[in-house]
Amino acid sequence: MTSQRTRERLLGRLMDQGIHSMEVLDVIRSTPRHVFLDEALSHRAYEDVALPIGFNQTISQPYVVARMTEALLTTGPMNRVLEIGTGCGYQTSVLAQLSKAVFTVERIKPLQEKARKILRLIGLRNIEFKHDDGTQGWADRGLYDAIMTTAAPQSIPQELLHQLADGGRLIIPVGGENDQELTLVTRSGDEFSSQVLDVVRFVPLLHGKL
Repeated sequence: MTSQRTRERLLGRLMDQGIHSMEVLDVIRSTPRHVFLDEALSHRAYEDVALPIGFNQTISQPYVVARMTEALLTTGPMNRVLEIGTGCGYQTSVLAQLSKAVFTVERIKPLQEKARKILRLIGLRNIEFKHDDGTQGWADRGLYDAIMTTAAPQSIPQELLHQLADGGRLIIPVGGENDQELTLVTRSGDEFSSQVLDVVRFVPLLHGKL
């Protein structure tokens, strides 16, 4: 179920869908997605689908992980990255292998603790964790070269925009449950420009902690 052939088939599908960054593809190839899933679902780890991880949350579809990561990696530096929504830690692991430091925020404590254990187990040490409301970002660790949000607000939180460094990029799904647009926002001084990249479907970005 975790054979190299299975992973290579996934890579082929990602390339067919327009993922071109060899750095991103190499990380997707080498990251053991199955360890982030419960054993009952691990045989589906290298399918290009989102899968449940409990608490009404999902591990993102590999294409979406690759698309969002590539959009940040190819538009500027990724020395300091803020991730909103640790989830099971899969996207966190991809970001950590492509940046110097990742700061990741999760509102559901059991998910955060499980992700922390898995990420340590696979040897990633450049990650800091925070159990908090992701809508507020992580201001005392900013400014960030890149911010990725893996849950969808109705509108872009201003707090996240203010935590971008000059030239920093925010990638975020925006909209309601059935009408979300993957949006890339770039900061230039006090100005922000945005570009819609794709139509997506994520869980909502919620206030409060669990």
